[in-house]
Amino acid sequence: MEGNLKKEGRYSYYEAGEGTPIVVLHGLMGGLSNFNGVAAYFSTKGYKIVIPELPIYTQNILKTNVKAFAKYVKDFITFKGFDRVILLGNSLGGHIALYHSKMYPEKVAGLVITGSSGLYESAMGDSYPKRGDYEYIKKKAEAVFYDPKVASKEIVDEVFSVVNDRIKVIKTLTIAKSAIRHNMAKDLPKMHLKTCIIWGKNDQVTPPEVAEEFHKLMPNSKLYWIDECGHAAMMEHPDEFNRLLHKWLKKVHL
Repeated sequence: MEGNLKKEGRYSYYEAGEGTPIVVLHGLMGGLSNFNGVAAYFSTKGYKIVIPELPIYTQNILKTNVKAFAKYVKDFITFKGFDRVILLGNSLGGHIALYHSKMYPEKVAGLVITGSSGLYESAMGDSYPKRGDYEYIKKKAEAVFYDPKVASKEIVDEVFSVVNDRIKVIKTLTIAKSAIRHNMAKDLPKMHLKTCIIWGKNDQVTPPEVAEEFHKLMPNSKLYWIDECGHAAMMEHPDEFNRLLHKWLKKVHL
């Protein structure tokens, strides 16, 4: 997927398919390839899948926060000429999608969140990984998934490179503080957009009760569970994730 990135102006993004746009937002440590399964499936089902690279480590430190990333997504949607989109976000990407939907509801036809931060203060990890300790990083990366084998060497190497980069560490901590500051609990009851919540039953990063809280607070939400699944359902169980999401999209006519 990375080889097929389009670069236009200040944006880098992957795009596939034609039809209703689904804009996909990756998480803090997540790359675009986390959504390979989603892109392959929905791009053949009447949807245009668009996955922008979020400027998590490249924006000015003052613009390294949830609100600024939400504005970046709005600018990207405008740049692409989309009227309204379905937003899909995992982890920090879910939080950005939620905040974007709060700020720019007119741009969002529907919302899909999975393992999202926004309610749960420990979502960014309570102990920041020790620099230099590869085995520790490997265990942390494996804990994201129900099946530790999903944490490939490539994933572990990527996380390891981030925690050993001083600037990226500072920005990661800045984002973590911003995520806590931009807690969505008071906003969610006022957000009436169609919302699909897909959650791993064994998510240790944002535990199942977080999904239940999102579902309780959001007036127009549907909650789906995936068994034997951790924090990144679309990676660990792509077929089941796609099946549930497609079922919901049909149900709500999106």
